[in-house]
Amino acid sequence: MIAPLHAAAIAAVDDSELLGIADPDEAKARERAEEAGCAAFADYRELLALEPDVVVVATPHPSHPPLAIDALTAGAHVLCEKPIAVEVDDADAMIAAAERAGKLLAVCFQQRFRPVIVRARELIEAGRLGTLVRVSVVDPLYRPEAYYGTAGWRGTWAGEGGGVLMNQAPHTLDLLCHLAGRPVRVRGLARRRSQPMEAEDTAAALLEYEGGGIGTLAVSTVEAGVQRIELVGDRGRIEIVGETIAFQEFDPPLSEHLVTAKEMFSAPAIVDVDGPVALGSGGDHVDVHRDFASAIRNGHEPRIPASKALWSLELANAIVLSSHLDRSVPVPVDRAAYRALLAGLRSGDAVL
Repeated sequence: MIAPLHAAAIAAVDDSELLGIADPDEAKARERAEEAGCAAFADYRELLALEPDVVVVATPHPSHPPLAIDALTAGAHVLCEKPIAVEVDDADAMIAAAERAGKLLAVCFQQRFRPVIVRARELIEAGRLGTLVRVSVVDPLYRPEAYYGTAGWRGTWAGEGGGVLMNQAPHTLDLLCHLAGRPVRVRGLARRRSQPMEAEDTAAALLEYEGGGIGTLAVSTVEAGVQRIELVGDRGRIEIVGETIAFQEFDPPLSEHLVTAKEMFSAPAIVDVDGPVALGSGGDHVDVHRDFASAIRNGHEPRIPASKALWSLELANAIVLSSHLDRSVPVPVDRAAYRALLAGLRSGDAVL
C-alpha cells in the first residue's frame, strides 16, 4: 500500500532514479518492480550492493531499525516510514548509526507540509503566539472492524508494537510536537475499548511543558470526526480544524493584562487576525522526497530529521508506559522500563 506512493514520489523528483525494490515476498517484489520499472530483489542486501544514494524503509514497524542501520552502514541516506521505530531505544540506535555514517536519517511525516501546519509553524516561529499556555489536539482516526480483519498483524504488540498510537496516530503526535514542542511529563491512558485486536484503540494524555504550559491529547479509532488542533499562547491563539486555520491576537498579551487589569472580570481584547480560512489540502510523499533530496544535495537538515521525529515516539511510548504504571512519567521516557513493558505485552505477561 505504501510502496507505490514512494515509487510515484521518487519519479516526481528531478534527477532521481528508482534502482530497485526489495521484498522477501518475491512475487510482490516483482509486481511492484514491474509497476515502477526497476529491478526486484527478495533480499534487501542485494539492493544495498548496488550502492544506492538513498534507501526508503517502508516495511512493518518492528523491522525499521535493523533495515535502516544496515542501509546507513552501507553508505546510504535513509528515509524511513512512520513511526521511526516501535520503541525509543531502537530509534536511538538508528540515530547513532546515522551519525557514525555521516548520513541523513529522516522520517516520512508528510503532514508537516500541509498548508495549515506550515502557516501555524510560521506564526509560532515569528513569535506571534508567544509563550505556550495550552495545546489541545483531538484526532478521530476511525476504522471499522473490517480494517483489522485484513491482516493478522494489525493492532498486535508483536506485529505493530501497539495500536492507534503506533499506526494511525504517529502523524498526530508528530504535529503536536512539531507545533508545541516536546512535553517534559505525560500522564497517559491507553485502552482497547471495542476493536478486535490486542493493543489500544483509544488513547488520551495530559501533558506538561517546560515553562508551565499544559496540553491534552485524544486519539481513537472508534471515533469519527475531524482533526482539531488548538494552541493558546501569551500573545494569541491558533485553531486548526481540518484544513482551515484561524489566528487571533490578545491585546494586550495575557501576561501583561493579568497584572495591569483594574476590573475583576475584565479580559484582553481578542482580535481576529487571520481566518478562519481554508488553505486547501496538501502534504504528501512527493513533498517529503523533494525536501530530502534537497537536503542531501545542498547539505542542509531535512524538514523531518530523525532527532525531531523521535519526539512523537517518545510521546507514544510515554502514554503506554504511564497507562500501565497508572502514574505520570517523565520525557524522555525510561528506555529500559518501556522495553521491559513491551516484552511483557508481547508475551502476555503484562496488560494495559
